[in-house]
Amino acid sequence: MSVLDRVEVLGRANGTGAPVVSIIINNYNYAPFLRDAIESALNQTYPQVEVIIVDDGSTDNSRQIITEYADRATVVLKENGGQASAFNRGFAASSGDVVIFLDSDDLLDRDIAERVAREFELDPGLAKVQYRLRLVDAHGDLLGGTTPPENLELPSGDLRKRMLRFPDDVRTPPTSGNAFARAVLEQILPMPETPFGRVGADLHLFNLTPLYGRVKSLPGAGGAYRSHGSNHFHRDALSLAQVRKTIRRSNVNHRYLYRHARRLGFSVPAHPSDILSVTFIVNRVASLKLDPLQHPIQDDSAVRLLWLGVKASLRRFDLPLRVRAVYMAWFAVACLAPSRFTERLVGLVFFPHQRRRLGRLV
Repeated sequence: MSVLDRVEVLGRANGTGAPVVSIIINNYNYAPFLRDAIESALNQTYPQVEVIIVDDGSTDNSRQIITEYADRATVVLKENGGQASAFNRGFAASSGDVVIFLDSDDLLDRDIAERVAREFELDPGLAKVQYRLRLVDAHGDLLGGTTPPENLELPSGDLRKRMLRFPDDVRTPPTSGNAFARAVLEQILPMPETPFGRVGADLHLFNLTPLYGRVKSLPGAGGAYRSHGSNHFHRDALSLAQVRKTIRRSNVNHRYLYRHARRLGFSVPAHPSDILSVTFIVNRVASLKLDPLQHPIQDDSAVRLLWLGVKASLRRFDLPLRVRAVYMAWFAVACLAPSRFTERLVGLVFFPHQRRRLGRLV
């Protein structure tokens, strides 16, 4: 039975024909937000929902909160092992046909399980349904806007060509904004736990699932992303340590993307290092130019990154030529100019509020 044939086997867990949705909440020391996340999962309008709460060795009072829900959810208490291990344990404890991994500082809209279940019923060949998340503060109050922003495309359809040519540039919501077909997750989970560390395992899912089926983007938002100052990937200041971690994780994810694509018989580059993305090269430029002694790729040089940046820009068949030209110009200046100019250019990419006209392009 092919992967897509297996995706079509929905609703077997409850015998009704309607897909069961598993909401897996992964938590580590987010007690102040945890109860809201659990309540948003338990209070879905869709009746065929199971909730799994995985605590990854929290040292705050998270486990006290979680035990209050033991009669309404499956509880998994484990030693601290990082996001990948929490995903693996939660998935192993679940039985749903559709799986949402909910970060414990985020929230789901009450109807999102119903909305994604409907999409999987209408198109059993889907590998993933995704949706934007509204931005809220630590208290749950709206900040305005969504992630990804509403003015930027959230792609749908067969994304395999994009994933194999520029995977890091394919826009996707944060973890809580994705619902995956179980039959697809069975092809990529359990995931390796050591390479990802504490966070970053969601990129493994984002990169690989489009190889196994179509992606559907829903209109509007389906939940809330809480910006509270402790988020790992939503920050207001550039962290070169985080940039370096992203580079290392991208290298790992490119290797797994390469392996799965070869296993599926797709045409792939000669080597995983040939998988390029504008975003990936921008991170490498930022790391090399702003902190060269800590840069994680020894073979990189300004000239080499300029060449790779031009190649990555030209691969973006989804963009008009003028936009690709802007990218190439950015790489030329950022790679060859003094570091103080590079720092300003990096800010234009990492922090959209610092740019105006470029905001629609980069």
